[in-house]
Amino acid sequence: MDALIPWLQTPFLGTPTGLWLSFVAVVIVLLALDLGVLHKEEREIGVRESLLLSAGYISVALLFGVWVWHSLGAQAATEYLTGFVIEKSLSMDNVFVIAMIFGFFAIPRALQHRVLFWGILGVIVLRGIMIGLGAALVSEFSAVLYLFGAFLVFTGIKMLRMGGDDEHNLEDSTILKFLRRHLRVTPGLQGKAFFVKQPDPATGRLVTWVTPLFLALCLIEFVDLIFAVDSVPAIFAITTDPFIVYTSNIFAVLGLRALYFALAAMIHRFKYLKVALALVLVFIGGKIFLVGFIGKIPAVVSLTVTFGLILGGVLYSMWKTRGEPAPDAVPPKH
Repeated sequence: MDALIPWLQTPFLGTPTGLWLSFVAVVIVLLALDLGVLHKEEREIGVRESLLLSAGYISVALLFGVWVWHSLGAQAATEYLTGFVIEKSLSMDNVFVIAMIFGFFAIPRALQHRVLFWGILGVIVLRGIMIGLGAALVSEFSAVLYLFGAFLVFTGIKMLRMGGDDEHNLEDSTILKFLRRHLRVTPGLQGKAFFVKQPDPATGRLVTWVTPLFLALCLIEFVDLIFAVDSVPAIFAITTDPFIVYTSNIFAVLGLRALYFALAAMIHRFKYLKVALALVLVFIGGKIFLVGFIGKIPAVVSLTVTFGLILGGVLYSMWKTRGEPAPDAVPPKH
């Protein structure tokens, strides 16, 4: 035990190993509780359950933030919370696209949680790789932060010019065409299976086929990778601490999966949120360039501005779309 304590205090990527292990333990417990206790059977998740689950995930994320404050100080805790709010907000577009993917493949609501659960495992790995690469680049070439800032400003301005009217045509998706060209895909769902054994039409021997459920999982992973190109630089603009960047990212994504079932039913009410998200990207990217003129902007200011823009976008959207009916579901295609 005496030898263990110094090891737990040994820094890993600038943060004590014990804090990393505590984070990993919390994530494992949450995933085990989710799959092994709350959702042992495939069933539809209602809006009320979705909101309760999300509240639970947010509570755990905030409690972890308190632990960060206790272990690393108020500055680190504020940066963690800012990163959490940014990632949670930028993931709203992710929810819209995921809903389109499920509609495109006609995935029943009872099976959607299964896809999202396995998808989160891929997210944990992919985000870790991207954040590791970003941290290495920032460590070796500090000027990379200015590239991140310019990219965020450019992306935010582009979002403002598009006005939220961008559309996603999954039928023309390059990744979907690639998967269909290189994999045997069953015409329809095969229960909850991602893979099935079926005869090859040409030879008659049993071979492995993938189902539309697997295609949906691949597209969701790809979509998260695309959205991470925005969110990861955004958090690096707040802090370059890999621990804060990674933990805030993962806690936000974990909670978003739980909140998906409530958001998917009312995503049309957040029509003007993209404008607020665009302004957040411009602000975060722009503040990197302001450091040379006015010094580093305090983390609490970044948190206040970010939260204020997001809250304003949500309230304005809810007010402008009051009474509007939900749009028709996307017709399934095969």
